[in-house]
Amino acid sequence: MADIQNIDLSFLSIDDYQELKATMIESYVSMPNNYWREHHIETLINSFPEGQVVIKVNNQIAGCALSIIVDYDKFGINHTYKDITGNYTFNTHTDNGDMLYGIDVFIKPEFRGLRLGRRLYDYRKELCERLNLKGITFGGRIPNYAQHSDSLTPKQYIDKVKHKEIADPVLNFQISNDFHPVRILKNYLEGDKESNEYAVLLEWDNLYYEPENVNPTANKKVVRLGLIQWQMRPYSYIEELMQQAEYFIDAVSGYRADFALFPEFFNAPLMADHNHLNEAEAIRELAKHTSSIVQKFSELAIAYNINVITGSMPELQENNLINAGYLCKRDGTVEKYEKLHVTPDEAKVWGMQGGQKLKAFDTDCGKIGILICYDVEFPELSRLLADEGMDILFVPFLTDTQNGYSRVRNCAQARAIENECYVAIAGSVGNLPNVHNMDIQYAQSMVFTPCDFAFPANGIKAEATANTEMILIADVDVDMLRELHNKGSVRNLKDRRKDIFELRKL
Repeated sequence: MADIQNIDLSFLSIDDYQELKATMIESYVSMPNNYWREHHIETLINSFPEGQVVIKVNNQIAGCALSIIVDYDKFGINHTYKDITGNYTFNTHTDNGDMLYGIDVFIKPEFRGLRLGRRLYDYRKELCERLNLKGITFGGRIPNYAQHSDSLTPKQYIDKVKHKEIADPVLNFQISNDFHPVRILKNYLEGDKESNEYAVLLEWDNLYYEPENVNPTANKKVVRLGLIQWQMRPYSYIEELMQQAEYFIDAVSGYRADFALFPEFFNAPLMADHNHLNEAEAIRELAKHTSSIVQKFSELAIAYNINVITGSMPELQENNLINAGYLCKRDGTVEKYEKLHVTPDEAKVWGMQGGQKLKAFDTDCGKIGILICYDVEFPELSRLLADEGMDILFVPFLTDTQNGYSRVRNCAQARAIENECYVAIAGSVGNLPNVHNMDIQYAQSMVFTPCDFAFPANGIKAEATANTEMILIADVDVDMLRELHNKGSVRNLKDRRKDIFELRKL
């Protein structure tokens, strides 16, 4: 076909019928009754014109795709071609349905090899997304199965096709276009001897499908993050500390951020008043401020219409000292997260113990996870959160030296890649010469992304200036993660070998 002058995708017209009929007859040589009658095509066009398209090469019909919309719950995964088409009347089509059902796709033999079928499928996918349908489904023929039916069950046949041990041009094509087999349909298409009347129910899921929401609010898809790189400085009293915290919340809220992330132990300057005590006693005094700080953060979250992640603070829990933080949502609810792995220094100097709670949090911007500093260096935790649907991982941290920071930074970036999520880290900078065990800090707050074509090549969305007090604002697109999960160059979440290992909470 070296003389191709134009390829055009257009809606099917009843005026195309005679040429369409000839194309169908050529495309389905081995099938009985191998073309749709004119009244069938007219019904489809009148019922759902957007679902009926032809592709023309040099103004000649080269292929066609026919579709309807169905209320899929009425049919389920056990149905025949007659069921789904209403005995070929297409009265099963409804504009209020939730699934695009493929009635037919065919390419004229002389035009095969030009990837025209892919163009038809791409149109169907775009139509499905535009109409906000759950996905596309259809019964796919397996025309080579009759050659193997004496030795293989349909399931065995499909497995061999998937593993490239058997070539089936129809099924191979569907799988290469991101359709996944759901089940075997028996007695699906009457007269399909090549398939022994078996078909494979195939589905493509619309990543952008949004269920109808009766509430006036919906989860945001582009989320704005506000990271606070906090300067450690002396504060005489708690009100002065929270005045500085409010200043930063006001600033990031002014940029319409959805989250404000504070660092680990940002309230450590208040320990200066307890320097006459040993370190373990001083941090327990600091823990007495935690509840009032959380209450103030919750008030600020409501007042400034922003979700506040409070970094972390020491807290006494049943007489045990833990490192905990709070997610103060703008709707007034407050949820707690805990540091599960304490560092050797935290255990030795302060007598701190690891917490027990790990969970992903629902927010108005989707599911998020929060891991405090050292916890991000344990990949199992973020993987468990990813299994719960986490899109953004927040990591408040505190590190005194650059090598300590590098551990947090490099592990955080690895978590973004392996869990196909965004990771935001925020730390403190400056010095506290009057607070024992908190003398110096090193930080560079950052937002990491997966590494694929839709994201920055180096996996860094935004980065603050190292060791300087500032805020960092970055937008992250959650829909890009959905695309990555299913169409990425690599698929770290989907490609896990769950047949040989598993990860679960106790």
